[in-house]
Amino acid sequence: MKFRVERDALADAVAWTAKSLPSRPSVPVLAGVMLRVTDSRLQVSGFDYEVSSQVTVEVQADADGAALVSGRLLAEITKALPAKPVDIAAVGAHLELVCGSARFTLPTMPVEDYPSLPEMPSSAGTVDAAAFAAAVAQVAVAAGRDETLPMMTGVRLELNGSTMAMLATDRYRLAMREMEWNPDDPEISLNALVPAKTLNDTAKTLGPLGGSVVLALAQGNAGEGMIGFAGGTRRTTSRLLDGANYPPVRSLFPAASNAQAQITVAALVEVVRRVALVAERTTPVLLSFSEDGLVVEAGGTEEARASEAMEAAFTGEPLTIGFNPQYLIDGLQNLGSAHAVLSFVDAFKPAVISPASENGEIVPGYRYLIMPIRVTR
Repeated sequence: MKFRVERDALADAVAWTAKSLPSRPSVPVLAGVMLRVTDSRLQVSGFDYEVSSQVTVEVQADADGAALVSGRLLAEITKALPAKPVDIAAVGAHLELVCGSARFTLPTMPVEDYPSLPEMPSSAGTVDAAAFAAAVAQVAVAAGRDETLPMMTGVRLELNGSTMAMLATDRYRLAMREMEWNPDDPEISLNALVPAKTLNDTAKTLGPLGGSVVLALAQGNAGEGMIGFAGGTRRTTSRLLDGANYPPVRSLFPAASNAQAQITVAALVEVVRRVALVAERTTPVLLSFSEDGLVVEAGGTEEARASEAMEAAFTGEPLTIGFNPQYLIDGLQNLGSAHAVLSFVDAFKPAVISPASENGEIVPGYRYLIMPIRVTR
């Protein structure tokens, strides 16, 4: 194998592929990225039996072939190279990389020991890349991080006709986003539970490429399904989580509210951040709403307390409710809107944050539900 490639194209391809490699691989070859050249095209691939990544780059090839090298090491090297063309050649059990006057020799691993990448499932439809990336970011923030509860670490994807819905919860908050997409089958009705980290990383990478993302979905037995995403020259597949017993979280959204507040998102985020400086890790911030506006308070110890008043248009009986400050900020920052409506049933029931227009009308599409923290005053 011998080829010449642009430094930026190589660095991007290797960085993206190496990002999904396991830090503690079960077998050494899974820490590698596969470089395979055929017909003046370089395929850079990574696979850990859960997630596969593959990107194609145009190169000037002198000889076809394949080599398997440490993904993280190659990513660090390619990122640090000068902005000049890169010459790469497989020589015996090593890979030689020359860029300008920089020369690296890396040990290779046996290509024949590397597992075959899974095939892309059949296409289910396409979705606008930028809109998809924005929607995934809004929802993934609410997914759980606790690996002992794998179901909560996923984003539930619901495909019904031309509507795509995404839901995620860690049991303390719940995010839901609905959007239009272009299904291959207008009668489609499929659900899938996708690992949130994989979905978020993939969407973040494919979003800036523009155009559309192909969503490919195969339904095997419970938990055995695969999902694939393709955009530009990149494609990735992921094993689905077992979502057979995913709770009916949509029912958590209250049918009606008894009180509503209209706020400016940036102002509330700033106030919550400031006031929360005195709060200990598990201490909530208190939001007291009345017709006079909003007062945000927090108190960690007896000595440290903080409160700040701000404008808010409130309708309903006066209300004081406590929230985890970070969960509240996460919800506000992912609205994609300068204004928000907070809807309440009472101080002990979940509140819903929705994006709003300047005149206070709720914009449909995204909702963020947050559980209150009971406080005694």
